Amino acid sequence: MTPVPDTGPDPGLGRRLGVDVGEVRVGVALSDPGGMLASPLTTLARDRRGKADLEALAALVAEHEVVEVVVGLPRTLAGRHGPAAQLAQHYADELAARLGGVAVQLSDERLTTVAASRVLRERGIRGKRQRAVVDQAAAAEILQGWLDARRASGPGTEDDR
Repeated sequence: MTPVPDTGPDPGLGRRLGVDVGEVRVGVALSDPGGMLASPLTTLARDRRGKADLEALAALVAEHEVVEVVVGLPRTLAGRHGPAAQLAQHYADELAARLGGVAVQLSDERLTTVAASRVLRERGIRGKRQRAVVDQAAAAEILQGWLDARRASGPGTEDDR
């Protein structure tokens, strides 16, 4: 399923950060300044108590001059919001509070980890090596799908809000 961006006004040129929130790790991807291509960036350890992962994301936003953040929203295959989607929504809200004026968007991410795992497996990356990068590869899938959908909706369409 292609995610349809549910966004506010496009902030224009600038890097976007993609985030795949998990129970143990947070995958991060970064786009080029033109918003055409998403690339895996890093994987952060999830820190529910100290929130070091949120602070690290805020630092990445500042370092890379990010204009928008896209957090994956893991809906069920039936399109419902389960516990994982609630966790992602809460995480996005916490991140937005730390970022001030940088927009934080949510994007449907059904099956992105499955797709990322398949691509890594096809490239011969398995086992521990795969676990180390699958979250950032999933973040790149989330961000790339969102970038593609935003470009496809283009200015002047009903999705341009």
